[in-house]
Amino acid sequence: MFKEFLLGFAGLCYGLLSAAGVFTVLVAVGLVPRFAGKTRTGRHVVLYEEMVIAGTIAGGALSVFGEDWKPELFFRWMEEHSPLLEKIWVAAGTLFLAAFGLFCGMFIGCLALAIAEMLDSIPIFARRISFRHGIGLAVLSMAAGKLAGSLLYFLWELYETAA
Repeated sequence: MFKEFLLGFAGLCYGLLSAAGVFTVLVAVGLVPRFAGKTRTGRHVVLYEEMVIAGTIAGGALSVFGEDWKPELFFRWMEEHSPLLEKIWVAAGTLFLAAFGLFCGMFIGCLALAIAEMLDSIPIFARRISFRHGIGLAVLSMAAGKLAGSLLYFLWELYETAA
């Protein structure tokens, strides 16, 4: 019992840590205020930030519990009671997936542009703090760390899947 509790607690802590990392990246690149500024809806910035939090929590929950969710009972009930309702449900799901894909693509594109703009500020920051030598090594080290972490993650997943 204690082992399961400890494992659950560690999972919760790691989940909160990764969610905090997502929020930190979005805040560091200024993505939410940029969206609000471009759409002239600055009065809704708090709502946008809450939606980012809700989306991250929902994505994390679906990535953890996605396989355990059993919609078969709902679909079986729908088939028995109304075939028309099932067709409407499928059409609505298709439209939702299309809109979701469009908005995810827009978000990823804007995030990539914001990160690229943030990377443009590294040389300016280096000049301000008189960091003349080693900037190439610092950027290379960050890239190598990202590469090592990604390879470790994907190789661990391949190892777990094959076992």
